[in-house]
Amino acid sequence: MNPKFSDRREAGRRLARHLAEYGDRDDVVVLGLPRGGVPVAYEVALALHAPLDVLPVRKLGVPGREELAFGAIAAGGVRVLNPDVISEARLRQAAIARITADERFELDRREVLYRGGRPAIDAAGRTALAVDDGLATGATMRAAVAALRARGAASVVVAVPVAAPPTCVELARRADAVICALTPEPFVAVGLWYSDFSPTTDDEVRGLLARAREPG
Repeated sequence: MNPKFSDRREAGRRLARHLAEYGDRDDVVVLGLPRGGVPVAYEVALALHAPLDVLPVRKLGVPGREELAFGAIAAGGVRVLNPDVISEARLRQAAIARITADERFELDRREVLYRGGRPAIDAAGRTALAVDDGLATGATMRAAVAALRARGAASVVVAVPVAAPPTCVELARRADAVICALTPEPFVAVGLWYSDFSPTTDDEVRGLLARAREPG
């Protein structure tokens, strides 16, 4: 099998094969991290016959090096920080607060846009599958796990098509289970493992969520 995924939808179908034990269970809910995690999560939810929702999460990037995360925020007021990156980047508290506020505004915007006024699926007492298109540092997924714990999930499962091996190991200390379909060495970047890694749009996210709610 080609180690690369053709796109996020195909990655979701391949990931779902690793999640068969969660299929056809009343206690399972699938949560995609927008934007890129939603097409993956849609295919997982479809294969498992499970409800789909979004779990808005935003990375907190170092100014001028935005791809380097010093933390992340999630819906429900959750924030996780990486003290090592903050120290290395010499970030002051004022800068951290400003970046957090900016990203919180965008997170709230997306939550309203994607749900269209509908409440979040209740994760309390359920097995929550947190799905993204891949994990590099894992900053946003750590925030997602913390958010699901705060929402009372009985079990939190991290599920991704591809991830850096050390990140899978680190997240295994936070989640109840971590399913990484591919853990290549060298890893380099998530996008390297997709033939098509074009950005997912807000309209695509809304369309997949609407389709997942359709009966039958």
